[in-house]
Amino acid sequence: MIRVAAVGDIHLGPDSGGTLRPAFETLAECADLLLLAGDLTRHGTVEEAEVVAGEVRGLGVPVVAVLGNHDYQSDQEAEVTAALDAAGVTVLEGEGTVVSVGGVRVGVAGTKGFGGGFAGRSGGEFGEPEMKEFIRYTRRCADGLRGSLKMLEEAGCAVRIALTHYAPVPDTLAGEPPEIYPFLGSYLLAEAVDEAGADLAVHGHAHMGVEHGMTSEGIRVRNVAQPVIGRAFAVYHLAVHTAVGDGQGTRERERAGVAR
Repeated sequence: MIRVAAVGDIHLGPDSGGTLRPAFETLAECADLLLLAGDLTRHGTVEEAEVVAGEVRGLGVPVVAVLGNHDYQSDQEAEVTAALDAAGVTVLEGEGTVVSVGGVRVGVAGTKGFGGGFAGRSGGEFGEPEMKEFIRYTRRCADGLRGSLKMLEEAGCAVRIALTHYAPVPDTLAGEPPEIYPFLGSYLLAEAVDEAGADLAVHGHAHMGVEHGMTSEGIRVRNVAQPVIGRAFAVYHLAVHTAVGDGQGTRERERAGVAR
């Protein structure tokens, strides 16, 4: 089993130092890696990113992250990424990374993603240039996710995880006002995951949503926004494939609540 800890939407600010560190210091006992699903800061400043870096530096497990919309607010996303990178965090955008867990190759493909809505009620590349670019940006994010997942399969990863900030399915948005669904995620992300295959999809962003969802092809989706999971992080146990390409869909067997 691969033990995947995950949390998003921690929204740390200058006054947040030490808030999560005590819980994160238990990670080596209960998880093999930590995924951060975006909105790590409040306003996307370097000062806030340094606080996040202090919370996750030297935890004893690999840390992989994507940024969220809050992390872009101050137009310092490159500097935020650099601060996290200096603390040993792998920040993904349209890329994948491989983590070795006891000799098992675990692949994580990541993108912030973007909005647009879901099947039957989604925006399209039609009309004003601004609307076309809105959807094209989401499509570029989805294409990056798809390509990264495929490359991880080719790299022989026995477990593959899709990490985003925006939601790939509407299931995990239940509880959010339906009027804002188009700004919370896009079906294009789910299409990418279903086409390329994954064992689990993890996202944040929807504070009023629910934890559990599923793509149309049966890949399980988990909303790990901290207001949803109600703890410092959640842990998901994924079984290792006996052979790469032995079928799509998650191998999640259980979930354990930790770091109360």
